Order: sequence, then C-alpha cells, then structure tokens
Amino acid sequence: MTDVPVDPPPQGVETPSAAAPEEPAAPPAEIAQIPAQAAPPPESRESVATGLQMKHRNPFAVWIGLPLITLGIYTYVWYYKIHREMADFDRRRDIPVAGPMLVLLFLSWTLIAPIISYHNTGKRVRDAQVAAGLDATCSPALSWLLLFAFGANTLYLQFELNKIIDSYHGQPEGAPVSLYV
Repeated sequence: MTDVPVDPPPQGVETPSAAAPEEPAAPPAEIAQIPAQAAPPPESRESVATGLQMKHRNPFAVWIGLPLITLGIYTYVWYYKIHREMADFDRRRDIPVAGPMLVLLFLSWTLIAPIISYHNTGKRVRDAQVAAGLDATCSPALSWLLLFAFGANTLYLQFELNKIIDSYHGQPEGAPVSLYV
C-alpha cells in the first residue's frame, strides 16, 4: 500500500480518540419524521391474467413416503400432476403435461434425458413463481443436482411449488387466482 499524506485537522476541531468511542448522532428532525413506506400488499397489485390454484402437498410425502408405499410409481404420478397444474396455473405459457413424465418413464436409462427434464421443470417452477408475483427462488440447476442426493429434487421442487400455493392464502385447489407478470 502506498502512504497518502493526511492533512492535520483545522484548529478548533477535535478528532475522535481511540479511547473514547463516539456515540452515533441522532438523525435530523426532518428525516426522523418521514414514515417508512412498505411494499404494497399483494392485494393492491394489478392482475394481468388469471389461472387455477395448484394443490398443496406435503413435500416429505412426495419425496419419500408415497414413493415407498407405491414402489416408485407415485413419482411419475406426481411429475405428471405438477405439470398439469402448472399448465392450468398459467395458461399463457405452453407447458407440456405428459412429455416430461414419459421422458422419466422411458428414457431414465440415458441419464441425460431426466437431467434435462428436471432442469426444464425447475425453469417452469421459477416462471410460475414470477407469475405469482414472488421472487424467483427455484434454481433449475438444483432441480437436477439434488437428484443425486437421495432423489431430494422432488422434495426441493415441492417446497418451491408450495411457496406459490401459500402466497394465495388458503385458496382451494382449482380456484381462480391472479397472476401478476
């Protein structure tokens, strides 16, 4: 580092010493009286389209419970259902319904096809979050990387889908909901 010469303070101005820490100064009166403005509530945003509410599912039942009971068949049923629900949720987007499930069913042996399918599903969930007016928290990369961690990608995707469902505050499955983007 280079040393930069520092001018001494002007006469009559005290410099803070290391022994006595300075207390923070109070904000000026005109700043302190301005109320903080919060983001508008979701009800005040303008809806640009409508869709149908998706079903709230227990992520742990989706991940481990029902696949164990049904000997793995529920994973295919769940994958079909979430694509059907995302297609009904936002009809403005062209979301394939049976194709992704058929990729898992018939092309799992290739390993690359399921990775692409889960990656695309992560993108669709992220798009649905944005359409619901939420922050896009779903990562397409995590959607397939967690496949190699005990199949935890279904757990992750269902948690992300439940964020969308919970943002509509108890609307029943199939009820019309507003889309914001």
